[in-house]
Amino acid sequence: MPETLIIIACGTLVGLALGLTGGGGSNLAVPLLVYAVGMTPSTAIPVSLAAVAIVAAVGATHAIRQALIAWPPTLVFAAGGMLGAPAGLRLAHGIDGQALLMGFACLALMVGSSMWWRTRRHPQDAAVVRALPQGDSDGPVCRLNPDGHLRFTAPCSLVLALTGLVTGLLAGFFGVGGGFIIVPALMSIIRMGIHGAVATSLVVITLTAFTGSAYAIWQGQIVWPVLLPFAASGALAMLAGRRLATRIAGPLLQQGFAGAIILVALSMMIRILPA
Repeated sequence: MPETLIIIACGTLVGLALGLTGGGGSNLAVPLLVYAVGMTPSTAIPVSLAAVAIVAAVGATHAIRQALIAWPPTLVFAAGGMLGAPAGLRLAHGIDGQALLMGFACLALMVGSSMWWRTRRHPQDAAVVRALPQGDSDGPVCRLNPDGHLRFTAPCSLVLALTGLVTGLLAGFFGVGGGFIIVPALMSIIRMGIHGAVATSLVVITLTAFTGSAYAIWQGQIVWPVLLPFAASGALAMLAGRRLATRIAGPLLQQGFAGAIILVALSMMIRILPA
């Protein structure tokens, strides 16, 4: 019973963070499963990916109802992620657990630091928006027409698909949703505001993580007694996180997102380096 309560508490933290940031929760899942629940990295990664898929699906449903999703770039991005996630899981199999965790920590630290620095220098890029911005004549690789549909140029499609593929590989390899890549990528490639990027990220995470999870289930890598309470508590917390996110200013939300990633990365390094 105490172990179940720990699992529920960890799932709640992941769901709340994922609802607020669209990606921060997935960065917490593996460390919590390893250090709080006591799983090995090789067993925690597929459980994390499956739980993130379920929790993100709840948040994605909420975001779809609010009409925050830009479907054309979402589907192109997700297609690349769905190809990459199973490959990432396969690559991670057999790699030393401490090496996986250190790689995860280094990647998270790099992405979090970059996002924090960009937000501090250009806070206007994190402005709160509920509608998708219309494209202008310069700046992002991809631009949206006045009706909100993407202009599918060859460079745009290629950038979205390749970024999605890399996200999927990392999602499967480290057991994360990939929101820490998806959110800044959407803000950079399409100049989407933070709340629109977070909402779109949840849909991409859902499709990508479910593909990787299906592969993990097929390989018999899921620990169901951990996954079920972890995902159920995370899904409930996700709903609370999504409602709270709309009340927080874009720059503050993005800085909190980046700060959470940095803290998780540093804490993991502190634990791993002595070993």
